[in-house]
Amino acid sequence: MSDAPHLLETRAISKFYGNVVALSDVSAHVDAGEVTCILGDNGAGKSSFIKILSGVHQPDEGRLRVDGEEVRFASPRDARAHGIATVYQDLAMVPLMSIWRNFFLGAEPRKGVGPLGWIDSRAAKKIVRKELADMGIDIRDPDQPVGTLSGGERQSVAISRAVHFGARVLILDEPTSALGVKQAGVVLKYVLQARDRGVAVIFITHNPHHAYPVGDRFVILNRGKSLGTFAKEHVDRTELVQMMAGGSELAQLEHELASIRPG
Repeated sequence: MSDAPHLLETRAISKFYGNVVALSDVSAHVDAGEVTCILGDNGAGKSSFIKILSGVHQPDEGRLRVDGEEVRFASPRDARAHGIATVYQDLAMVPLMSIWRNFFLGAEPRKGVGPLGWIDSRAAKKIVRKELADMGIDIRDPDQPVGTLSGGERQSVAISRAVHFGARVLILDEPTSALGVKQAGVVLKYVLQARDRGVAVIFITHNPHHAYPVGDRFVILNRGKSLGTFAKEHVDRTELVQMMAGGSELAQLEHELASIRPG
């Protein structure tokens, strides 16, 4: 087993909002070319965890490390400077704006110098085509409004954008939650594409059926606490579902439903 430090690691992270415990003693890690899935139902603490990793909030207890060095992100800009990019559910896209403009959003390649410079749209479109093609995406026209794409395609643009701008760690916030079966499958394929390009992926989801095919390890949150970290070879999909549902609580629910008879 390698003694190299993890690319991104949390150790005993806790977060409090007054008397509310959002996270308590949560540890997790992710390495390059791997997918760590953070699983939990609504209220499990997933949102608080994302905000700490992305620099929106700071932990009240515990440590955050990048490449083995302890860090404390004062802002999302700090997180991005360390190569940590977060793709939220809303994707931060402008539906009426073209695909290539959404891809760059103010960081377009330019020609000329200073105030006399201008956007090099030809180079920008070429870059977008290449980056999306590297992710296995063949776009019809980089000038088409991003709002005309399917939900899965928009997710793929957001993922490609993050990878292009140097993301070493890619945090995906419920990327499949609002998608149908086919589009969710498309997004999961792009998760694996990012992983295979050496990116460390943190996949936040409440759906173990989406997490299991792509995950290398699984961290299960329940009411702000971690139930443990499980390598894929040590847990199956059914066990993940049972742990997320609370095991005995799921069994009790099944018993109650079985006892109901139409009257």
